[in-house]
Amino acid sequence: MVDESEKAAFVEDGFLRIEGAFSRDLAEQCRAIIWRDLEADPGDPATWPYPVAARPYYTQEPFVAAANTDRLHEAFDALVGPGRWEPQTGLGGFVIRFPGGEPAVVDGWHVDVSFPGPESVPGDYLTWRANVRSRERALLMLFLLSDVGDADAPTRLRVGSHMDVARVLEPEGEEGLDARELARRADEASAHRPVALATGRAGDVVLCHPFLVHAGRPHVGEVPRFLGQPKLSPAGPMRLGDDEAVLSPVEAAVSRALGASL
Repeated sequence: MVDESEKAAFVEDGFLRIEGAFSRDLAEQCRAIIWRDLEADPGDPATWPYPVAARPYYTQEPFVAAANTDRLHEAFDALVGPGRWEPQTGLGGFVIRFPGGEPAVVDGWHVDVSFPGPESVPGDYLTWRANVRSRERALLMLFLLSDVGDADAPTRLRVGSHMDVARVLEPEGEEGLDARELARRADEASAHRPVALATGRAGDVVLCHPFLVHAGRPHVGEVPRFLGQPKLSPAGPMRLGDDEAVLSPVEAAVSRALGASL
């Protein structure tokens, strides 16, 4: 259960780690499916696709089960609001980082976008957009399917950066910004923020505000890191206003950031 102090921390920091959100057995089952898809042998580094591999949306039973535990549903209710999110049908896309210390394109600071604009190019995610009401994204979620320590390419999180991004997006209205321009402005606006690492054990999930600025990191450990990055879809538009008592923590963070501009 997410308590009031954890909700308050989420509003200020922009993320909350849910330990043991799903079982290590489910994590192992999911990894086995991905290894088969990669046509790689977990025991033979010569078969690993360095430095990073991406996999599309998975809808097999272990992935659906991992995304829909009672513990996670309670957390979604606490952060987004009961009845204000859509059940998960899988674990979204996966980013697998392999040891070797090599950088990758995902290592730049950015914010995940969530909807195509009128000029978006099919298949080009960088032309997608985000707006101040976080259209089509209630949360960014980091599902750890392997143990992730400091050396294992943990995702970097700029603490409190969701507040900066809300202020960047507010003047852009419903149209918002595309991924490239948002990344540039968000990086600049949040450069002063401290950095936390999304470390944990297989089965942990880090629930992030959709505006949280984050980045990858080279893998300098020994064991490949498996990370699912699904979005939680909202069941309705984000509400903004100055009465935080009626807002979810996700909404309250944006309203607090915008303050007098609402």
